[in-house]
Amino acid sequence: MHDPSAAVIPAAPQPGREVARPRAVGLTLTILALSIASGCAIQAAFSPVQEFARTDLGMSDLQLGLAQGMATAVPAALLSIPIGWMADHSNRVRMMRVLAVLWSLGAAATAFATSFELLFAARMLSALGLTVVLPVAISIAADLAPPETRGRSLLLLSMGKVVGLALAFALGGALFTVLSSRPDPLFGMAAWRATQLIFAGFSLVLVLPLLMLREPVRQEVASAGAGFGASMGALWARRSLLVPLFVGQITVIMADASASIWATPVLMRTYGLQPADFSAWMGLVLLGSGLVGTLAGGFAADAGLKRAGGGGLLMTAVVASAIGVPAALFPIMPAVPGFAIMLTILLLAGTATGLITGTAIAVLVPNQFRALCLGSFVVVGSFIGFGVAPSLVTVISEAIGGPGALAPSLAGVSLASSILSLIAFALAARAAPGRT
Repeated sequence: MHDPSAAVIPAAPQPGREVARPRAVGLTLTILALSIASGCAIQAAFSPVQEFARTDLGMSDLQLGLAQGMATAVPAALLSIPIGWMADHSNRVRMMRVLAVLWSLGAAATAFATSFELLFAARMLSALGLTVVLPVAISIAADLAPPETRGRSLLLLSMGKVVGLALAFALGGALFTVLSSRPDPLFGMAAWRATQLIFAGFSLVLVLPLLMLREPVRQEVASAGAGFGASMGALWARRSLLVPLFVGQITVIMADASASIWATPVLMRTYGLQPADFSAWMGLVLLGSGLVGTLAGGFAADAGLKRAGGGGLLMTAVVASAIGVPAALFPIMPAVPGFAIMLTILLLAGTATGLITGTAIAVLVPNQFRALCLGSFVVVGSFIGFGVAPSLVTVISEAIGGPGALAPSLAGVSLASSILSLIAFALAARAAPGRT
């Protein structure tokens, strides 16, 4: 079994390759951020129109939850570990290009789905941009900066995710409103379908900048062997740190995924709003919470690492998760402004902990195990966070009162998840190595 204290040594530059210059690093990170923004937008653009798709296809709340949640979890569960392994041992830039084409095709397929089953399959393909691509992009970005600045180097990637989600919600809702008011349907399609098709077209355009990227030199390589068994052994040897870190981030995903998926139905059913009433400010909520959470998480991660090593880094996750606990009650606020404020705080805390977790893996896990570790996170986190949690909300709501009980059910799941994340991050911080 690999010794967790085994040395991590710099990788020698490969023949014919140069260490990236700051300008080239900035360009690479920007292109990666645009790609992540595209993938996340493809997945999120369905949220503001999901109630209309549900009616059009005759789906139940449980089917809608599966199409939004489990469809995201399945590709992550099946592909994240193999793709993480490939990212550790093959050309990551080429992988990014292939994934970007696939998630764009998934959005186009969503527009033409005529049944729950076809919609579910299309959503699985779309989900590659939100889940499977992140370990690949983070692995590339981690090789562009030294350990002490990796929290900040991941800021741009996190901002790409934030901007993609926010713009998808704001522009998706606005585009749907415009298309639904046309006297003749665009492309002869229902407005929610045309919205998905337009997003697919823009996503394909954003594949082009990926053609400019080159594979970066890998900066660190652990002294142990690189076989799959050795890699899994190396991760298992770090289980005292990684297990609570897994649990902490998974429960954050549970709260955030449930909030993101069910916010629209709650606003429509409980508060009587329509997409035109909330898509703009919901986009601002996603954008503001994401940007502030990203900046706070990135700088806090680097400051915590500098002050007290890995333990200090993860203590910042403890603080962020504690802030998110009371905010989990956003669905049962008496008025829309309270809903918006509490949801903003919850998503801000979740964004910060996500970036801190990614930084912890980028710093504390050697290069040749890093994407595999991130892939393992995505498998478990996506399956439980996106697959189980949203469906759990519908199961509880049906048990306590039907579709009208969606808001208290969502609040209960979010609160329980937030409390578990606080406990788990505290345990991870205790197990993390201090400053050396």
